Amino acid sequence: MSLKFSVLASGSSGNAIYVATEKQRILVDAGLSGKAMDELFKKIDCCPSKLDAILVSHEHSDHIKGVGILARKYHIPIYANEKTWQAMESGLGKIPLEQKFIFKMEETKLFGDIDIESFGVSHDAAQPMFYVFHHEGKKLSVITDTGYVSDRMKGTIKESDVYIFESNHDMNMLRMGPYPWSVKRRILSDVGHVSNEDAALALSEVIGTKPTRVYLAHLSKDNNMKDLAHLAVKQTLEEQGLEVGEDLKLFDTDPAKPTELVAV
Repeated sequence: MSLKFSVLASGSSGNAIYVATEKQRILVDAGLSGKAMDELFKKIDCCPSKLDAILVSHEHSDHIKGVGILARKYHIPIYANEKTWQAMESGLGKIPLEQKFIFKMEETKLFGDIDIESFGVSHDAAQPMFYVFHHEGKKLSVITDTGYVSDRMKGTIKESDVYIFESNHDMNMLRMGPYPWSVKRRILSDVGHVSNEDAALALSEVIGTKPTRVYLAHLSKDNNMKDLAHLAVKQTLEEQGLEVGEDLKLFDTDPAKPTELVAV
């Protein structure tokens, strides 16, 4: 009974990740319109009507834009911590009480045959958190939207089979780019986003000896490029003694095109 997943969309324009087993189908965030979400599911031959839950990481629009629409249309339960619920509720529209559930930070919940562990990250939101999926000895970790990766976060995600990991910006592109200094300062801060190099350094401390897949996620459309992120992360990992190749594979994600639905 394998653990399957697809990064449906990733980037500043919208984020959504699908994780499934034979018994459970989970969506992490839905940051695109309801119509766009339906189209993304079609591209991986899946249907959102089969979802058992939507897990919300935080209330920013690129993570919740389609949550309310999908939940109402397909009668899907929504899980988030209390502070995130308070911050996002007005943006979701009316959600029936029986579809609202609390998922506390630093908690592990059993969803059918998947244990899902939540952990806090450092971002300018009410109480941002991401998730680790455990199933039949396999481990998939999702971590984006954080200004840095703490030792506590590293301990939680250590030795995963799959990482969906933020690689938001190239430092030089950000510093030389058109953003106002206030926005640049926010991105570079401890509650902003992780750069390509910092992502790779954090990954070098958590990747174990087993075959590992790394998906570079939440790339900035203005301050990064897929090739640049891929090369920077590869070079930094290899400088840290990790060879990218057969056992350690790097994959790109896209704001409008799902990654292949694969099994761990």
